[in-house]
Amino acid sequence: MKTSLPQLLVLLAVLAAGPASAQEATPREVSEPRILRTVIEDDQVRIEELKVRGQTQRIVVRPKSGAPEYEVVPADSGRDIATGRPGSRGNVGQRLWHVLSF
Repeated sequence: MKTSLPQLLVLLAVLAAGPASAQEATPREVSEPRILRTVIEDDQVRIEELKVRGQTQRIVVRPKSGAPEYEVVPADSGRDIATGRPGSRGNVGQRLWHVLSF
């Protein structure tokens, strides 16, 4: 079998690029989001915080005095709370009690 020089160069280029393109062709592994649960406790209250991908998703405050537990509404990462427009903050930082939770 006779091959010309341009065909040989193309064949060498394909062989040289083969492993690199095979690595690029494999799908990327989808990593699970990083979840961090933090508990801060003293003699009067227990505070539980849930962070997913570094963003606070939930803050639960459990007083030890017998008062009902409540949540503190974290800032929504999709909103700009520093815009200065009225109502742009929503209930960020407000307490939220769950009534009739099942």
